[in-house]
Amino acid sequence: MQAQFVHDGKHVDFTPDVDVPVGSIVIQGDLVGITKRDLKADVLGSIAVEGVFDFPKAMASEDEYSAGQKVYATNDGIITVIDTNTVYLGKVVADVATTDEFVRVRLSQ
Repeated sequence: MQAQFVHDGKHVDFTPDVDVPVGSIVIQGDLVGITKRDLKADVLGSIAVEGVFDFPKAMASEDEYSAGQKVYATNDGIITVIDTNTVYLGKVVADVATTDEFVRVRLSQ
């Protein structure tokens, strides 16, 4: 049997157990994605696993970030320190000062 193309892989299917609001980080093992719309419990939807997203500073634990810096996802937001409760999310694409409200991240799997 040979492999068959399914889709471009920018989004993957996801059926949540509970309602999940737009912009949520979804962690499934080592796969991390972001919801691009509200998802209802037990209804097939999808999560984005590619793209550039702005994460509110409230979801980020540090005050400053540098372009190219690796960030990791937790269920509560993003951090720069890897530990047993984090999964690699991607890299910061623009420097972030303490006065900035968002951290712009390019998702990487």
